[in-house]
Amino acid sequence: EVQLVESGGGLVQAGGSLRLSCAASGFTDDDYGIGWFRQAPGKEYEGVTCISRSDYIFYADSVKDRFTISRDNTKNAVFLQMDSLIPEDTAVYSCAAGYPAGTTRVKIASEYIYWGQGAQVTVSS
Repeated sequence: EVQLVESGGGLVQAGGSLRLSCAASGFTDDDYGIGWFRQAPGKEYEGVTCISRSDYIFYADSVKDRFTISRDNTKNAVFLQMDSLIPEDTAVYSCAAGYPAGTTRVKIASEYIYWGQGAQVTVSS
């Protein structure tokens, strides 16, 4: 059974940092990509960042130069380092795994099959 488990959410003041982790297990292959999505109250899912098995990386414009995604293949884990957080970053962050059909589709939630339970990130002003 494939599982994705997130950790590291919490409350932080604007300008602060948080690091999210996503631990993957149960995969029978290693060709999957991992994406981070977030959903703020009353808003749709937003593709924040993703990393493919070949290390192609996508960042949404809203987080470029502030967020960094990395992958530890030996531990089947993906990390999201979030710096210079702003209140607009407040959302539930979920990691997802799947096989997006090309680099133009990596930010689309429906391209991902497996989802973690989500981690709340709250940034106070």
